[in-house]
Amino acid sequence: MDAREADYAQFVRTRTHALLRSAYLLTGDQHLAEDLVQEALARTHRAWSRLDRVENAEAYARKVMYHAQVSIWRRPKVAEVLPPDFEPDRRRGADDPADAAVERLVLRRALLTLSAKQRAVIVLRFFEDHTEAEAAQMLGVSVSTVKTQTGRALDRLRSMLPDLRVLTEVPEAGR
Repeated sequence: MDAREADYAQFVRTRTHALLRSAYLLTGDQHLAEDLVQEALARTHRAWSRLDRVENAEAYARKVMYHAQVSIWRRPKVAEVLPPDFEPDRRRGADDPADAAVERLVLRRALLTLSAKQRAVIVLRFFEDHTEAEAAQMLGVSVSTVKTQTGRALDRLRSMLPDLRVLTEVPEAGR
């Protein structure tokens, strides 16, 4: 194995988990996330010899992943069937360690009710901490589209989950 292939193998070993987390947040499904990461890694491998610096590989893979997800949005839609609503039992004590797990499940469920575009802007803006302009560029949409989709997504999440403090904070202007 030559040095470039060894660099690629090292990249895959060290960064796949981070890419998978982002892909899961974009898709809302573990299997779709794995497919998205696999596609991004395959395209990154094909472009590996063209990358100027190995340090750019993750940015390239993420951009490929976002573009692949956008192309999925453009495909004909098939109706999704979500399981019945899950309401956590709030009678438990505040120190119950299961509460955090329940909140994550409720948040995940709420994120799945968002459209794919809304989920993508929430992931890019708040999970990966990109600016509106960066998110717009990555998704191939205008900044105003990112702002609109972010606002609608946050409004929806706030209405569905009024007791989660992190969703009621107002994002910084221009971020």
